[in-house]
Amino acid sequence: MPTIQTLKPGDEEALEEFLVQHASTSMFLRSNSHAAGLQDHGERFQGTYVAAIDSGQIIAVAAHYWNGMLIPQAPVYLEEVVKAAVTQSGRMISGISGSANQVEATRDILGLLETQICLSEREILFSLSLSNLNIPGALTNGEVLCRLPKSSELQLLGDWCAAFCIEALGQTKTPKLLSECQQTVQRRQADKVHFCLIKQQKPVSYCTFNAQLPDIVQIGGVWTPPKKRGNGYAKCVVAGALLHARSTGVTQAILFTPKNNIAAQSAYQAIGFVPTGEEYGLLLLHDAVAGR
Repeated sequence: MPTIQTLKPGDEEALEEFLVQHASTSMFLRSNSHAAGLQDHGERFQGTYVAAIDSGQIIAVAAHYWNGMLIPQAPVYLEEVVKAAVTQSGRMISGISGSANQVEATRDILGLLETQICLSEREILFSLSLSNLNIPGALTNGEVLCRLPKSSELQLLGDWCAAFCIEALGQTKTPKLLSECQQTVQRRQADKVHFCLIKQQKPVSYCTFNAQLPDIVQIGGVWTPPKKRGNGYAKCVVAGALLHARSTGVTQAILFTPKNNIAAQSAYQAIGFVPTGEEYGLLLLHDAVAGR
């Protein structure tokens, strides 16, 4: 039986050594620990990490983050690390993400009910070596431009962020959601992790890096207003964002998208993304609940 223990500052190298073996389903874990370390004072990107350790090596981990998200990477001893992470953090649970099978197993371990769940999806994981990035003609010929947003565009992008949350994540339009999305966009602006596609001096599409490391980024929040869809804008904004990343030394990109979103899958494959053969799970709750 392995030792189950909470990771502390100084354990970063051992954690990374384990997570890199499961790189495509560990982007949030790796990005958050890289950004905030292993301390947990409830600040952005911080979480409580609990690992199963056998013969001095991590063989499973679960992290419970500042925002209530619970993320396992536990091919073994899933129940042990999940329960310990929730207990040690003392936080409410707002959702689960990670390898699809582990997300579903974690849902059962926690005893979550269907009525508590607002979104539960198995999504297709895609990967792209940026040396194989196919750049759409509209970008190369100057028909559209991808860039970091201007401050004057942030109000609009906050509205788009909320629209994405409503359509893609099953959330409800409320003043609280709109306010939170405006704050999210402001943080993305400060971190320089979001991009808008411009046509005739107006934004027409949007995406963000929702996790990043020096050599790899994960694309998220891709949004084109419904009336502007069907023009290839999504593949252009993602390709443009990845061109920016490539210029800074990033060599790989990851994203996941719902199985039923054929248009998105076609757009991503058109610029070079290929399925990894893995599925990513995303489960969100209507209201945060206490762990059991």
